[in-house]
Amino acid sequence: MIPFRFLHAADLHLDSRFIGLAHIPPSVRSYLKESTFAALGRLVGVAVQEKVDFVVISGDIYDISDASLQGQLRFQEALQELGRHDIGVFLIHGNHDPLDGPRLTSEPPKHVTVFGSEEPVHAVGYRRSDGKEVAIVSGISYPTAKVTENTALTFHRKQGSSLFHIALLHGNVDGDLQHETYSPCTRRDLIERGYDYWALGHIHTRSILLERPAIVYPGNIQGRSIKETGPKGCYVVDVDEEGGTTLHFHELDSVRWWVKEISIEGLSNEAEWIEAVERAVEEIREMHPQAMSVVRFRLTGRGNVHRLLAEKGAAEDLLAELQRRETMLAERQEYNGLVWTEGFAVESGLAIDREQLLLEDSFLGEMLRIAMRSENNPSELDDLINTALQPLMENQELRKLLSSVGADEKLDWLRQAAELGVTLLNGREDSAEEVANPPYRQAGGQKDEH
Repeated sequence: MIPFRFLHAADLHLDSRFIGLAHIPPSVRSYLKESTFAALGRLVGVAVQEKVDFVVISGDIYDISDASLQGQLRFQEALQELGRHDIGVFLIHGNHDPLDGPRLTSEPPKHVTVFGSEEPVHAVGYRRSDGKEVAIVSGISYPTAKVTENTALTFHRKQGSSLFHIALLHGNVDGDLQHETYSPCTRRDLIERGYDYWALGHIHTRSILLERPAIVYPGNIQGRSIKETGPKGCYVVDVDEEGGTTLHFHELDSVRWWVKEISIEGLSNEAEWIEAVERAVEEIREMHPQAMSVVRFRLTGRGNVHRLLAEKGAAEDLLAELQRRETMLAERQEYNGLVWTEGFAVESGLAIDREQLLLEDSFLGEMLRIAMRSENNPSELDDLINTALQPLMENQELRKLLSSVGADEKLDWLRQAAELGVTLLNGREDSAEEVANPPYRQAGGQKDEH
């Protein structure tokens, strides 16, 4: 087998919305809007610098709901730049950019292969240095936004060819519950098709499901919400004479998302809590000095500082101040090292002896015991939540909304309710203000979406 090198990317989502950022100033918003294009530019730069023979892109180049003319023109510009360096491109369309969606109707350049929605065809990948055939590349695009059949079963190796076989598939392997189950399949389905490398897209978390044959999700090239934390980018893949693969990850993102935990345990007053948050901001700035960061702080643990967070709105006040400081940097176009605090998830509680309360023969003790049992028993949790929400089920819209609530969110509700019960029933002041501002809540940001 002839050695060669290719780049695998997916889920570019060019010019798509950033989710969960409310009331951001125009200077920050413009930088965020440009970040997906910046990641695309870095992708092209990596392909040129690493001298790859070709590039494969496994779907969701755009979001049809946000598909802008600018996004399509910038992508065409990137393809043209790759063409100037004799780098071929193979691509498919996914659920966010299906073939029936609105787009420019121009023909792709000769060095670009766009796979259709019928049975995968076999295209040839060439080595740039000598023009030799090195790979058979196959792919299948989404004709519409929802593809629920197992399209992996339509792939087949080219008979009689000993070349390295690459398959481009945009789908959900082994039922990842965090994403829609479009083009669902299993690892066994992929292995049995006989391909050497499955270039996957759709799941935004980078992962190598299997090394041989290689089954790979590169993740998206730019995180766009608090659910997409950590480095984002692409893989450069080296194929050796034996058909083995070596993968090198390259970071492409210019905006990095973080979730950072800060415990209030051991903090005696508001000043110490503020100092802990400010120190965490500077630590993130030092870890990622060449780009912008967006962070959500999870405030955990138990202590006296919790009452300041629950009753006096300290989290909201500090959030406003942190954002004001970073806005000043953005207005000076100082985006490298900028740390935008998206919000505080207040998951802390009052200082209590929980073990002693669990032993008490009291209403509070029984409430905590029920909460603990339900937290460890999914069916009991469902029964408890369903009973509590029964009065709301008479409303059709609420019933539809509640039916989509997942297990993690139900567990959060249980913990919030238990913490509020502790606050109100443990001999504390049960003020109306505290009821209106329960201990477990989020300051700033918006409800997570995907």
